Amino acid sequence: MEAKNKITASFKKIKSISIPELLEMHNIFIQYYHNADLKTFVTDMGAKTGVIMLHDKKEKRIVGFSTWTELELMAAGKKSIGIFSGDTVVEKKYWGNKELHKQFLKQLLKTKLKQPKTPIFWLLISKGYKTYLLLTNNFPTHYPSHDKNNIKLESIVDEYCQQLYPSAYNTTHRLLDFGDEYQHLKGDVAAITQDMTDSHPDIRHFEKLNPSWRQGTELPCVGEVSISGVWQFVRKNMVPFKKTKVKAHKTHMEVS
Repeated sequence: MEAKNKITASFKKIKSISIPELLEMHNIFIQYYHNADLKTFVTDMGAKTGVIMLHDKKEKRIVGFSTWTELELMAAGKKSIGIFSGDTVVEKKYWGNKELHKQFLKQLLKTKLKQPKTPIFWLLISKGYKTYLLLTNNFPTHYPSHDKNNIKLESIVDEYCQQLYPSAYNTTHRLLDFGDEYQHLKGDVAAITQDMTDSHPDIRHFEKLNPSWRQGTELPCVGEVSISGVWQFVRKNMVPFKKTKVKAHKTHMEVS
């Protein structure tokens, strides 16, 4: 159930993050992630472009955050921008709140409006089908897709994975395997049943592409960002996320 306290979200560039804010975010992070020592957390945070932070105004503290990283990419020979959604964690008390999503969409739209002629792509990795559905339900042009080729986006997946995770990327199967020592969420990833794969082509496609998801392998994905597409996404997400035939969920973007 959504917390009743007033929640706000804001975007901050990494260079503007204070030490107390870093420590607050790390204290939240270790509640939900394994292998999350402070040194590694701070080092990883330093490589990001910015952070979307969620605040409880009454309690005057950070209660969640999502990292934001911008990469230079080449798409069809043209300079492009990739926006990578990295670590996201929200205290359980606040699951279901939409302020984080709204701020992400606002930042996405702002980035596109500043550079309308520059191709911009949302980059994400998914160890579970629920994150993958966030992409397929809301970005018309995405890869991988069960019903569209969109093969032009395949090279973007290769490029950003080789930039960010060269040692973990399997170029043959297009999967990421970080091993047991990598930071990962505590608890189980949502299960996939036979009924789900029989009735939902996107879930079926996800399992086909990432059959080792139970072992924690991640499926890298990409969605093409357009002004019209983001605006539709913004309008839709002023209310709870689009309903599907599967149960509401938590993902890298903490959807519920």
